[in-house]
Amino acid sequence: MKIAFVGKGGSGKTTLSSLFIRHLAANEAHVIAVDADINQHLGAALGLDEAEAASLPAMGAHLPLIKDYLRGSNPRIASADTMIKTTPPGEGSRLLRVVEDNPVYDACARTVRLDDGDIRLMATGPFTESDLGVSCYHSKVGAVELCLNHLVDGPDEYVVVDMTAGSDSFASGMFTRFDMTFLVAEPTLKGVSVYRQYKEYARDFGVALKVVGNKVQGEDDIAFLREEVGDDLLVTVGHSNWVRAMEKGRPPRFELLEADNRMALQSLQNAAEDSYAARDWERYTRQMVHFHLKNAESWGNARTGADLAAQVDPSFMLGEHAPVAQPG
Repeated sequence: MKIAFVGKGGSGKTTLSSLFIRHLAANEAHVIAVDADINQHLGAALGLDEAEAASLPAMGAHLPLIKDYLRGSNPRIASADTMIKTTPPGEGSRLLRVVEDNPVYDACARTVRLDDGDIRLMATGPFTESDLGVSCYHSKVGAVELCLNHLVDGPDEYVVVDMTAGSDSFASGMFTRFDMTFLVAEPTLKGVSVYRQYKEYARDFGVALKVVGNKVQGEDDIAFLREEVGDDLLVTVGHSNWVRAMEKGRPPRFELLEADNRMALQSLQNAAEDSYAARDWERYTRQMVHFHLKNAESWGNARTGADLAAQVDPSFMLGEHAPVAQPG
């Protein structure tokens, strides 16, 4: 399952995504975690110290390797240089699996040991001073989108992406790459404003969206969220001494997380599993092609000097049984 955590800055999005990742690991799921936020904090939330978090490889720095590997022997892609972030797979492309070893993971992923199991962590890399005035952050997350387009996952396999704050995720088609999007919202007008933007943007694409109310202090807060977001409110999370200790760098064992917060995380997993059962690979592939053609026409063809529409393989459908090109 591919899961996104979104929300405004300061909503607790990264904290909740890290708790969900720990919960999945405790339930013996296979997990790839991806930090796609402009502020790279997921590693620290998962227990890495400052040096370990800073040493995570940046996916954007390995984009040539990623493109070359995923291209495989696809005859519709003349060279890795003609691949853009939305390039879809076709016959001969190499696909990524959650549970495997490959050159992309070797270069871009690091194993993080949690209390109850290991997960793989990948990061887009921070937005640096050298990027100012010459690039936008969406170019950083292009590597993530390209990998998601070529990734096939099954039951008990999770890709959890901590997205950039606000509605910036809609600058590309990456918001359609997920089986479930959890929007973390505080019980304030600002807290639910991002929800309204997401709901409006996602309406035409069938994006599954659930709200996680965070920093909830009582029934009034719950009533406010219910009034503002209706049935999209899945669960609420209140104060956590465990989280406070984690933010101080001294988290107890995860099994000591408060029982009501453990139940809330289980509700998230149940919702994710329900969305996976309704997965529509045909729609998923169609939307991938839609955004690729849109990008090809608006900027991709001019940038690469190629007709990127020709990269679309009309007979190919991404799915759990899609053929996988072998390394070679």
